Amino acid sequence: MLPRHRTARLPARPLVRLAARAGLALAGALLAGAAAALVTPAAQVREQEIASCAPGELRTWDDGRDRAVPGGRVPLVYRHAGAPPWFDEAQVLGAVQRAAQAWAGCGLPAPVLDEAAAALYAGQLVVVQWDEAGSRGNFGLADVGRRTLSLGPGAFRLLAQRNPRFPAHTTLQMVVSHELGHFFGLMAHSRRCVDVMSYYDNGRGETCSTRDGGSYKALPEYRALLPTACDIARCRAINAPGGQR
Repeated sequence: MLPRHRTARLPARPLVRLAARAGLALAGALLAGAAAALVTPAAQVREQEIASCAPGELRTWDDGRDRAVPGGRVPLVYRHAGAPPWFDEAQVLGAVQRAAQAWAGCGLPAPVLDEAAAALYAGQLVVVQWDEAGSRGNFGLADVGRRTLSLGPGAFRLLAQRNPRFPAHTTLQMVVSHELGHFFGLMAHSRRCVDVMSYYDNGRGETCSTRDGGSYKALPEYRALLPTACDIARCRAINAPGGQR
């Protein structure tokens, strides 16, 4: 059984200083497509980094050990009880489905099941749920040992209180994509700013990297909403036959 996993803290961003406690500090999450719409050199580099993984870019913070997924699949079920009222079930389920489909690009099936089908996968099933205790005050937290991905209603309520106009669905998508990556075996966090498995600095003065050597702060949010080419490359490497165990 894998140990319980806690995601590292990420720095608060100027747009919404919410994430001092957040396991995935997405307080500066991108306003619905704003970064892609900005025609700037930084935005262009970001798009290139999302789409491709150059030699030498598979670098992590060495804060965990990646390992192959037991059973070679990641079946999921989403349970909506306890969700904030502004997130309807179809909206959250859609975020889970998009993340699962994107991660499945590394070669592992990731079916999102209804409750009847989920009963057939009891040992392997990952439960995506709204649970304050399970999220420990964060936007989201992956407990790999218990097979739960807990979303934090309190963190999303605080986001809504501090900025009611903020598009919380972008934060939701990034949280789900990031935390689901841990169930695909990516326990270490990426040092490439754009990767959905990244965090921006380690709290000791070291920051993540971009392909052009520029600052990730050039955009409201540099991190992708879904796994990037390098995220998928890492997933394929550890889950290939003979990969890291």
